Parts: sequence; C-alpha cells; structure tokens
Amino acid sequence: MREPFINLTEENLEQEHLCCIIRSKKPHPGVEAKRAWLRERLKEGHVFRKLDAKGVVFIEYAPLETAWVPVEGENYLYLYCLWVTGDFKGKGYGRQLMEYCLADARAKGKSGVCMLGAEKQKAWLSDQAFAEKYGFETVDTTPDGYRLLARSFDGTKPRFAENAKGVEVEHQELTIYYSPQCPYTHQSVELVRKTCQELEVPYTLIPVDTLEKAKALPCVFNNWAVFYRGKFVTVNLLDAAALKRLLKK
Repeated sequence: MREPFINLTEENLEQEHLCCIIRSKKPHPGVEAKRAWLRERLKEGHVFRKLDAKGVVFIEYAPLETAWVPVEGENYLYLYCLWVTGDFKGKGYGRQLMEYCLADARAKGKSGVCMLGAEKQKAWLSDQAFAEKYGFETVDTTPDGYRLLARSFDGTKPRFAENAKGVEVEHQELTIYYSPQCPYTHQSVELVRKTCQELEVPYTLIPVDTLEKAKALPCVFNNWAVFYRGKFVTVNLLDAAALKRLLKK
C-alpha cells in the first residue's frame, strides 16, 4: 500500500508543492522564497511532511538548536506548523502527522517537542488545544500573553530566550520582522508597503535572514512579528483592514 504522506527532500523539493500556496503554472515569489529557504534547512534536519495530495495537510518542524525562533533548550524539536484544512479535516490526518512528529523525536533521542502558543488562540499559530491532547503543556510565558508549549519525554523544559520577553523596540513607526519561512509573508510585506505608502505612514521592514537574527529577536516569532509605537502587537499576518485599524490607534 502506498504511503499517503511525503517528506520533502533535496531531491524532490523542486517538484513537490509546499501546501500553503499551491500553484501549478505561474511561480509564486513567496513559494519560491520558501523553497530556497527550505533547501538550506533540510540539511540541518528540518522536516516538512505533507499529504500526497493537492491540499493543505502538513507538519513542519526542526531541531530547536537550528529553528528560527527565540527559544532555547537542549535536544528538543520545534514544531513550526501543523495544518489540515478544507475537505481534508476529520480524516485523522492531523493525528497521524502529530504522532509521526512525536515518534520521530523519540527515535532521534530527543527530550521532547515544543511549539508557540498563546493565552488566546492566534489565527496564524497551530491549534494548541489539539496539541494539548498529546500532552503538550505550558512551560514558559511572556508578559504579553504568549506561551511556550512542550511535550517533554524526560522532564526537561525549553524556554523563551530572555530577549524574546522584552517586547519593545526603539522604533515608534510600524516595524515588522519577517522571514521567508512562510510563503504568505511575501504578499503581506507587499501589502504593508502599499498600504503605508498610500496612507503616507512611516514603516520599517526587517528581514530575518539568519539563524542568529532569529534567536536574538525582541519578541516571540514564528516567521512574522509586528511592533507599533515601540510595543509588540502580534505574530499574526495582517490584512489591509487589520493594518489600517492598527495604524489608527
């Protein structure tokens, strides 16, 4: 029986779609940026596992030491994304992907798996209530309501880097940190540029293009982080309406 899932490799990366933004003809800049980013990350033990179908069903995780997030810990995996959408829901795919990740962590002798959560579920973060069913629990928090969830196998706990709890920057204008890890960040960056230019509002866009920059960020981060008036606002990607509401504050 054919395996229903595929793990991306350096050999099949160019041929396989990346789930989030599926294109069959015209290339998408965000997808190609993600593909280039993944090409380097796969060498570091990054795992991107997806359903062998044209849909959004995938899990993405990496060794915490090389994960582009301001989280510290010894011998953990960091779970970036776990998504199942549309007609693929309710078929057990999310369970299979989570169980694969946990089994992979055990097989590699890891101490556990961790992921970013929040006191109130955020639209661009994986479902933490689902993760809690598999033993994930809060092991660290930030002053602004974000949580680090972990499924520990040996009692050890990862933690947010101290710099991630600062949640302030000197810039007072809209300031956004972003990485190519998510294909949607490309169009979100373009939307910010267009909207701010139309409104004649100053803004600063800061690409997070190295592991060192990611580990040193002044806030939690999964691939995107927004500051305004010097304060951290959200990890959610912004549509035009949300951006305009924020700028009116």
